[in-house]
This record gives sequence, C-alpha cells and structure tokens, in this order.
Amino acid sequence: MASKSYLLAACVFAAFAAPTAAETIHIEMQNVGYSPATVSAHVGDIVEWANGDFLAHTATARSKEWDVMLLPKKTGRIVLKRPGDIEYYCRFHPNMTGRISVAE
Repeated sequence: MASKSYLLAACVFAAFAAPTAAETIHIEMQNVGYSPATVSAHVGDIVEWANGDFLAHTATARSKEWDVMLLPKKTGRIVLKRPGDIEYYCRFHPNMTGRISVAE
C-alpha cells in the first residue's frame, strides 16, 4: 500500500517538475516596421521574424547578442537564452525598433 502512495507522489511531482514546451513568437516585418513591436516571452522560447516587405531587414539586438538578416519574403529565428528586456532594430532602417521582454 505504501508503494502506491510513493508512486502517486512521484507522478504528481513529475507532472509539476516537467519543463513547459517552448513557444514560438511570430513577428512580421512589414511597411518598414515590426508587428507587434513589443512582445513578451520566456527563456527557451523561439522568436521568428517574417519579412513581408520588398526590402531586406535585420533584427539586431542592441546588446550585439544576435543579428538576424532577412531578405524579402524570408524568415529567421532565434532562441531566447536569458531573461531581461532586449531592444532590437533594423541596421538598414534604424527607425524600425522592437522590444522583447524575456521572463525566466
């Protein structure tokens, strides 16, 4: 009888300890802007940019942590590795700015 309660406790613990699946956050590049310009995410999530413009764009972290180059009609992605606020911009169009708030 005691072994059943240990097994039940182990199953409950495993259910709560299991990591959550990473989400993919989609950001469109269109009309020389990011949409949405501000997003919230978690460490381990994937951010994917899709360039819907006829111009090339980048998503470049001001911290120089990453730089994603996107030709027209292409997509690019990164995996978020640390918590904090990340400001980014397009190197070709500096008025294109975005922000990712990353939680643990």
